[in-house]
Amino acid sequence: MRIFDPHVHMTSRTTDDYEAMYAAGVRAVVEPSFWLGQPRTSPESFFDYFDSLLGWEPFRAAQYGIAHHCTIALNPKEANDPRCVPVLDALPRYLVKDGVVAVGEIGYDSMTPAEDTALAAQLQLAADHDLPALVHTPHRDKLAGLLRTLDVVRESALPAERVLLDHLNETTARAAKDAGCWLGFSVYPDTKMDEDRMVAILKEYGPEKVLVDSAADWGRSDPLKTRKVGDAMLAAGFDEDDVDRVLWRNPVAFYGTGGRLDLDVEKPGATHEGNSVLRGGS
Repeated sequence: MRIFDPHVHMTSRTTDDYEAMYAAGVRAVVEPSFWLGQPRTSPESFFDYFDSLLGWEPFRAAQYGIAHHCTIALNPKEANDPRCVPVLDALPRYLVKDGVVAVGEIGYDSMTPAEDTALAAQLQLAADHDLPALVHTPHRDKLAGLLRTLDVVRESALPAERVLLDHLNETTARAAKDAGCWLGFSVYPDTKMDEDRMVAILKEYGPEKVLVDSAADWGRSDPLKTRKVGDAMLAAGFDEDDVDRVLWRNPVAFYGTGGRLDLDVEKPGATHEGNSVLRGGS
């Protein structure tokens, strides 16, 4: 089983996770930029973080045979903080870099006017840079947030078929599918989706344009959830082609639209900018 996790925050994970993911079949990941668990106090904090997504994390992933890409954006939560909004002006210099395969995560957290502005601006940036967009749908008032998101997408220059709506569930999948967007589902302990619910969704809507991710981060999460969904699909009667479509070909197709996806993994050098993951080593 080959697996592409299209949304996982590896910055918050250990090298043990990379090793376990490779053993489970994960060969590629996309790491969306997101908030750090506490407020950033300046745009410069974003820039250091973006640089790590383009340098340090691909280095770590390649050590375990995993191709690492990222998405870059001002995330919805911090779009409400005036200290962070100037990041929007700096995004174009990051969106031209090879490792960036989409604009994201963008979307809604609390559905504020500031989030409206940031979402519209970043959908335009995606269109300007010929990139797809990874959109975070809110964890509260999900259907209202999804419908508001779709209104902004329709008003944008970015076609719906270049938009991945993530964190969907049973209440939002139909509207997202009818809009012509790609459907993303985060399988996550205690919250979001689980394996059985995901299988039920796939039975109802089919595997076309559906992506499954772990959304693993600092909280109680599991970067092997993609593999567990694949196993659950097989147990439920889906065939290996269906599993390969959902866990590999669909994320390759979506993120490949930007023309920057490179799934070849070259063994990295001993260090990245003089640093290694070894303590006491070179």
